[in-house]
Amino acid sequence: MNAVANETAVQVQALSKHFGAVSAVRGVQFSVERGEIFGLVGPDGAGKTTTMRMLAGVLQPDAGSIRIDGVDVVQETEAAKLHLSYMPQRFGLYEDLTIAENIFFYAELFGIDRRQRVQRSKELLSAAGLIGFERRLAGQLSGGMKQKLGLVCALIHTPRVLLLDEPTTGVDPVSRRDFWAILYNLRETGVTILMATAYMDEAERCSRLALFHEGEIRYCDTPARLKAAMPGTLLAVTTSQPRGLRDLLKGQPGVLGVLLMGDRVHVRVDDAVRRIPEIQALLNARQWSDAQIAEAEPGIEDVFVALLGEQSA
Repeated sequence: MNAVANETAVQVQALSKHFGAVSAVRGVQFSVERGEIFGLVGPDGAGKTTTMRMLAGVLQPDAGSIRIDGVDVVQETEAAKLHLSYMPQRFGLYEDLTIAENIFFYAELFGIDRRQRVQRSKELLSAAGLIGFERRLAGQLSGGMKQKLGLVCALIHTPRVLLLDEPTTGVDPVSRRDFWAILYNLRETGVTILMATAYMDEAERCSRLALFHEGEIRYCDTPARLKAAMPGTLLAVTTSQPRGLRDLLKGQPGVLGVLLMGDRVHVRVDDAVRRIPEIQALLNARQWSDAQIAEAEPGIEDVFVALLGEQSA
Protein backbone atom coordinates (compact mmCIF):
# COMPACT_ATOMS: atom_id res chain seq x y z
CA MET A 1 0.00 0.00 0.00
CA ASN A 2 1.31 3.46 -0.79
CA ALA A 3 1.88 6.36 1.53
CA VAL A 4 -1.52 8.01 0.95
CA ALA A 5 -3.48 5.10 2.42
CA ASN A 6 -5.45 5.36 5.70
CA GLU A 7 -7.48 8.24 4.25
CA THR A 8 -11.08 7.35 3.45
CA ALA A 9 -11.81 7.86 -0.24
CA VAL A 10 -15.22 6.15 -0.44
CA GLN A 11 -17.83 5.87 2.31
CA VAL A 12 -21.06 3.96 1.68
CA GLN A 13 -23.78 3.70 4.32
CA ALA A 14 -27.01 1.64 4.30
CA LEU A 15 -27.32 1.71 0.49
CA SER A 16 -30.50 0.18 -0.94
CA LYS A 17 -32.20 -0.03 -4.33
CA HIS A 18 -35.43 -1.70 -5.44
CA PHE A 19 -36.79 -2.33 -8.92
CA GLY A 20 -40.47 -2.96 -8.36
CA ALA A 21 -40.74 -5.99 -6.09
CA VAL A 22 -37.08 -6.90 -6.64
CA SER A 23 -34.66 -5.82 -3.92
CA ALA A 24 -31.44 -5.41 -5.92
CA VAL A 25 -29.28 -3.93 -3.15
CA ARG A 26 -30.09 -4.09 0.57
CA GLY A 27 -28.29 -2.16 3.27
CA VAL A 28 -24.85 -2.23 1.64
CA GLN A 29 -22.12 -0.40 3.51
CA PHE A 30 -18.35 -0.28 3.28
CA SER A 31 -15.47 2.18 3.20
CA VAL A 32 -12.43 2.25 0.93
CA GLU A 33 -9.12 3.86 1.78
CA ARG A 34 -7.13 6.03 -0.61
CA GLY A 35 -4.97 3.93 -2.90
CA GLU A 36 -6.84 0.66 -2.38
CA ILE A 37 -8.01 -1.69 -5.10
CA PHE A 38 -11.35 -2.79 -3.68
CA GLY A 39 -13.08 -5.72 -5.36
CA LEU A 40 -16.80 -6.47 -5.63
CA VAL A 41 -17.28 -10.20 -6.20
CA GLY A 42 -20.46 -12.19 -6.66
CA PRO A 43 -22.64 -14.06 -9.14
CA ASP A 44 -24.79 -12.35 -11.78
CA GLY A 45 -27.70 -10.60 -10.13
CA ALA A 46 -25.92 -10.23 -6.78
CA GLY A 47 -26.10 -6.42 -6.88
CA LYS A 48 -22.58 -5.47 -8.01
CA THR A 49 -23.52 -3.46 -11.11
CA THR A 50 -26.43 -1.72 -9.37
CA THR A 51 -24.08 -0.70 -6.58
CA MET A 52 -21.48 0.58 -9.06
CA ARG A 53 -24.09 2.62 -10.93
CA MET A 54 -25.24 4.25 -7.68
CA LEU A 55 -21.63 5.03 -6.76
CA ALA A 56 -21.16 6.64 -10.16
CA GLY A 57 -24.23 8.82 -9.73
CA VAL A 58 -26.07 7.40 -12.75
CA LEU A 59 -28.65 5.64 -10.58
CA GLN A 60 -30.32 7.18 -7.55
CA PRO A 61 -30.51 4.98 -4.44
CA ASP A 62 -33.80 4.49 -2.61
CA ALA A 63 -31.98 4.85 0.70
CA GLY A 64 -28.49 5.36 2.05
CA SER A 65 -25.56 7.69 1.47
CA ILE A 66 -22.43 7.75 -0.68
CA ARG A 67 -19.44 10.03 -0.22
CA ILE A 68 -16.60 9.92 -2.76
CA ASP A 69 -13.52 12.02 -2.14
CA GLY A 70 -15.54 13.92 0.47
CA VAL A 71 -18.39 14.76 -1.90
CA ASP A 72 -21.97 13.57 -1.35
CA VAL A 73 -22.77 11.67 -4.56
CA VAL A 74 -26.53 11.58 -3.90
CA GLN A 75 -26.91 15.29 -3.13
CA GLU A 76 -24.09 16.69 -5.31
CA THR A 77 -24.04 14.30 -8.26
CA GLU A 78 -22.49 16.65 -10.83
CA ALA A 79 -19.78 17.85 -8.43
CA ALA A 80 -18.92 14.25 -7.54
CA LYS A 81 -18.39 13.35 -11.20
CA LEU A 82 -15.32 15.61 -11.27
CA HIS A 83 -13.72 13.38 -8.62
CA LEU A 84 -14.56 9.99 -10.10
CA SER A 85 -14.66 8.11 -13.35
CA TYR A 86 -16.97 5.23 -14.20
CA MET A 87 -16.17 2.57 -16.78
CA PRO A 88 -19.26 0.36 -17.26
CA GLN A 89 -19.26 -3.10 -18.83
CA ARG A 90 -19.91 -1.51 -22.22
CA PHE A 91 -17.90 1.69 -22.29
CA GLY A 92 -19.20 4.37 -24.67
CA LEU A 93 -16.46 4.46 -27.28
CA TYR A 94 -17.34 5.87 -30.70
CA GLU A 95 -16.25 3.24 -33.17
CA ASP A 96 -16.27 5.60 -36.15
CA LEU A 97 -13.78 7.89 -34.39
CA THR A 98 -10.05 7.27 -34.05
CA ILE A 99 -8.29 6.66 -30.76
CA ALA A 100 -7.13 10.29 -30.69
CA GLU A 101 -10.62 11.59 -31.51
CA ASN A 102 -12.24 9.53 -28.75
CA ILE A 103 -9.74 10.90 -26.23
CA PHE A 104 -10.34 14.45 -27.48
CA PHE A 105 -14.11 13.97 -27.10
CA TYR A 106 -13.85 12.86 -23.47
CA ALA A 107 -11.34 15.60 -22.68
CA GLU A 108 -13.81 18.16 -24.04
CA LEU A 109 -16.59 16.71 -21.87
CA PHE A 110 -14.52 17.42 -18.77
CA GLY A 111 -13.25 20.80 -19.95
CA ILE A 112 -9.59 19.75 -20.17
CA ASP A 113 -7.53 22.40 -21.93
CA ARG A 114 -5.35 21.49 -24.92
CA ARG A 115 -2.02 21.55 -23.10
CA GLN A 116 -3.24 19.26 -20.34
CA ARG A 117 -4.99 17.01 -22.83
CA VAL A 118 -1.87 16.53 -24.97
CA GLN A 119 0.35 15.80 -21.98
CA ARG A 120 -2.16 13.53 -20.26
CA SER A 121 -2.96 11.65 -23.50
CA LYS A 122 0.71 10.95 -24.12
CA GLU A 123 1.19 9.61 -20.61
CA LEU A 124 -1.89 7.40 -20.71
CA LEU A 125 -1.34 6.11 -24.25
CA SER A 126 2.21 5.15 -23.32
CA ALA A 127 1.03 3.32 -20.19
CA ALA A 128 -1.63 1.50 -22.21
CA GLY A 129 0.75 0.54 -25.01
CA LEU A 130 -1.29 2.47 -27.58
CA ILE A 131 1.40 4.86 -28.83
CA GLY A 132 1.45 4.71 -32.64
CA PHE A 133 -2.19 3.69 -32.92
CA GLU A 134 -3.70 7.16 -32.44
CA ARG A 135 -5.17 7.30 -35.97
CA ARG A 136 -6.73 3.85 -35.87
CA LEU A 137 -10.53 3.72 -35.71
CA ALA A 138 -11.87 2.44 -32.41
CA GLY A 139 -14.07 0.02 -34.34
CA GLN A 140 -10.95 -1.67 -35.75
CA LEU A 141 -9.38 -2.37 -32.34
CA SER A 142 -9.23 -5.73 -30.63
CA GLY A 143 -11.28 -6.27 -27.49
CA GLY A 144 -8.27 -5.73 -25.27
CA MET A 145 -7.25 -2.53 -27.03
CA LYS A 146 -10.81 -1.19 -26.79
CA GLN A 147 -10.79 -1.76 -23.05
CA LYS A 148 -7.46 -0.02 -22.68
CA LEU A 149 -8.72 2.90 -24.77
CA GLY A 150 -11.81 3.02 -22.58
CA LEU A 151 -9.57 3.24 -19.54
CA VAL A 152 -7.52 6.05 -21.12
CA CYS A 153 -10.73 8.00 -21.80
CA ALA A 154 -11.97 7.35 -18.27
CA LEU A 155 -8.70 8.70 -16.83
CA ILE A 156 -8.25 11.74 -19.04
CA HIS A 157 -9.57 14.15 -16.36
CA THR A 158 -7.33 12.63 -13.63
CA PRO A 159 -10.04 11.27 -11.31
CA ARG A 160 -9.18 10.36 -7.73
CA VAL A 161 -11.60 7.41 -7.67
CA LEU A 162 -12.01 4.94 -10.54
CA LEU A 163 -15.08 2.68 -10.80
CA LEU A 164 -14.69 -0.35 -13.08
CA ASP A 165 -17.57 -2.73 -13.78
CA GLU A 166 -16.10 -6.04 -14.99
CA PRO A 167 -13.66 -4.22 -17.32
CA THR A 168 -11.77 -7.31 -18.53
CA THR A 169 -14.70 -9.60 -19.36
CA GLY A 170 -14.01 -11.24 -22.71
CA VAL A 171 -10.49 -9.79 -22.91
CA ASP A 172 -7.54 -12.05 -23.77
CA PRO A 173 -5.07 -12.99 -20.98
CA VAL A 174 -2.23 -10.79 -22.28
CA SER A 175 -4.48 -7.71 -22.44
CA ARG A 176 -5.82 -8.50 -18.98
CA ARG A 177 -2.24 -8.58 -17.67
CA ASP A 178 -1.49 -5.23 -19.34
CA PHE A 179 -4.71 -3.77 -17.95
CA TRP A 180 -3.73 -4.77 -14.43
CA ALA A 181 -0.26 -3.27 -14.85
CA ILE A 182 -1.97 0.06 -15.55
CA LEU A 183 -4.16 -0.33 -12.45
CA TYR A 184 -1.15 -1.03 -10.23
CA ASN A 185 0.57 2.09 -11.54
CA LEU A 186 -2.58 4.13 -10.86
CA ARG A 187 -2.73 2.82 -7.31
CA GLU A 188 0.84 3.94 -6.71
CA THR A 189 -0.18 7.50 -7.63
CA GLY A 190 -2.97 7.43 -5.03
CA VAL A 191 -5.93 6.62 -7.28
CA THR A 192 -8.57 4.56 -5.49
CA ILE A 193 -10.03 1.75 -7.59
CA LEU A 194 -13.32 -0.08 -7.09
CA MET A 195 -13.70 -3.04 -9.43
CA ALA A 196 -16.52 -5.50 -9.94
CA THR A 197 -15.07 -8.69 -11.38
CA ALA A 198 -16.20 -12.17 -12.38
CA TYR A 199 -12.60 -13.45 -12.52
CA MET A 200 -11.45 -15.00 -9.27
CA ASP A 201 -7.76 -14.63 -10.15
CA GLU A 202 -8.39 -10.88 -10.44
CA ALA A 203 -10.13 -10.90 -7.08
CA GLU A 204 -6.91 -12.28 -5.58
CA ARG A 205 -5.11 -9.11 -6.68
CA CYS A 206 -7.40 -6.74 -4.81
CA SER A 207 -6.47 -5.15 -1.49
CA ARG A 208 -9.85 -6.14 -0.06
CA LEU A 209 -12.95 -7.90 -1.30
CA ALA A 210 -16.67 -7.50 -0.70
CA LEU A 211 -18.50 -10.78 -1.32
CA PHE A 212 -21.97 -9.96 -2.65
CA HIS A 213 -24.89 -12.37 -2.37
CA GLU A 214 -28.55 -11.57 -3.07
CA GLY A 215 -28.07 -7.81 -2.84
CA GLU A 216 -26.04 -7.84 0.37
CA ILE A 217 -22.38 -7.85 1.33
CA ARG A 218 -21.96 -11.03 3.34
CA TYR A 219 -18.20 -10.78 3.91
CA CYS A 220 -15.64 -8.00 3.47
CA ASP A 221 -11.93 -8.45 4.15
CA THR A 222 -8.53 -9.03 2.58
CA PRO A 223 -8.13 -12.13 0.38
CA ALA A 224 -5.76 -13.63 2.95
CA ARG A 225 -8.18 -13.17 5.84
CA LEU A 226 -11.10 -14.50 3.83
CA LYS A 227 -9.09 -17.62 3.07
CA ALA A 228 -8.23 -18.01 6.74
CA ALA A 229 -11.96 -17.80 7.56
CA MET A 230 -12.81 -20.69 5.24
CA PRO A 231 -13.97 -23.66 7.33
CA GLY A 232 -12.19 -26.98 6.89
CA THR A 233 -9.11 -28.03 4.93
CA LEU A 234 -8.91 -28.05 1.15
CA LEU A 235 -7.82 -31.11 -0.78
CA ALA A 236 -7.06 -31.17 -4.51
CA VAL A 237 -7.86 -34.46 -6.21
CA THR A 238 -6.52 -34.81 -9.76
CA THR A 239 -8.16 -37.35 -12.05
CA SER A 240 -9.08 -38.02 -15.66
CA GLN A 241 -12.75 -38.24 -14.64
CA PRO A 242 -13.31 -35.14 -12.50
CA ARG A 243 -17.10 -34.95 -12.92
CA GLY A 244 -17.62 -38.53 -11.85
CA LEU A 245 -15.29 -38.04 -8.91
CA ARG A 246 -17.16 -34.92 -7.84
CA ASP A 247 -20.44 -36.83 -7.81
CA LEU A 248 -18.85 -39.71 -5.88
CA LEU A 249 -17.41 -37.50 -3.14
CA LYS A 250 -20.48 -35.34 -2.54
CA GLY A 251 -22.08 -36.30 0.73
CA GLN A 252 -19.27 -38.54 1.92
CA PRO A 253 -18.54 -38.43 5.69
CA GLY A 254 -16.50 -35.37 6.65
CA VAL A 255 -16.82 -33.76 3.19
CA LEU A 256 -17.97 -30.17 3.64
CA GLY A 257 -18.00 -29.18 -0.03
CA VAL A 258 -16.93 -30.26 -3.51
CA LEU A 259 -16.00 -27.93 -6.37
CA LEU A 260 -15.04 -28.90 -9.93
CA MET A 261 -11.89 -27.06 -11.08
CA GLY A 262 -10.90 -28.23 -14.58
CA ASP A 263 -9.16 -31.60 -14.28
CA ARG A 264 -9.18 -31.36 -10.49
CA VAL A 265 -11.81 -31.63 -7.81
CA HIS A 266 -11.43 -29.37 -4.79
CA VAL A 267 -12.75 -31.16 -1.71
CA ARG A 268 -13.23 -29.38 1.59
CA VAL A 269 -13.00 -31.72 4.55
CA ASP A 270 -13.33 -31.31 8.31
CA ASP A 271 -10.11 -33.19 9.15
CA ALA A 272 -7.47 -33.86 6.48
CA VAL A 273 -5.51 -36.39 8.57
CA ARG A 274 -8.60 -38.53 9.01
CA ARG A 275 -10.35 -37.99 5.69
CA ILE A 276 -7.49 -38.44 3.21
CA PRO A 277 -7.10 -42.17 4.04
CA GLU A 278 -10.88 -42.59 3.95
CA ILE A 279 -11.17 -40.96 0.52
CA GLN A 280 -8.21 -42.97 -0.74
CA ALA A 281 -9.84 -46.18 0.47
CA LEU A 282 -13.09 -45.24 -1.27
CA LEU A 283 -11.24 -44.54 -4.53
CA ASN A 284 -9.37 -47.83 -4.29
CA ALA A 285 -12.63 -49.69 -3.72
CA ARG A 286 -14.09 -48.04 -6.83
CA GLN A 287 -10.87 -48.80 -8.76
CA TRP A 288 -10.18 -45.10 -9.29
CA SER A 289 -6.49 -45.76 -9.84
CA ASP A 290 -5.41 -42.48 -11.46
CA ALA A 291 -6.65 -40.16 -8.68
CA GLN A 292 -4.02 -38.25 -6.70
CA ILE A 293 -4.85 -36.46 -3.45
CA ALA A 294 -2.94 -33.55 -1.91
CA GLU A 295 -3.66 -30.67 0.46
CA ALA A 296 -4.01 -27.37 -1.39
CA GLU A 297 -4.12 -23.64 -0.72
CA PRO A 298 -7.66 -22.33 -1.26
CA GLY A 299 -8.38 -19.75 -3.92
CA ILE A 300 -11.03 -17.06 -3.72
CA GLU A 301 -13.48 -19.25 -5.64
CA ASP A 302 -13.10 -21.96 -2.97
CA VAL A 303 -13.64 -19.34 -0.27
CA PHE A 304 -16.68 -17.88 -2.03
CA VAL A 305 -18.35 -21.26 -2.37
CA ALA A 306 -17.48 -22.25 1.21
CA LEU A 307 -18.72 -19.03 2.80
CA LEU A 308 -21.76 -18.34 0.65
CA GLY A 309 -22.86 -21.81 -0.39
CA GLU A 310 -22.47 -23.85 -3.56
CA GLN A 311 -25.62 -22.33 -5.05
CA SER A 312 -23.63 -19.08 -5.49
CA ALA A 313 -20.85 -20.66 -7.58
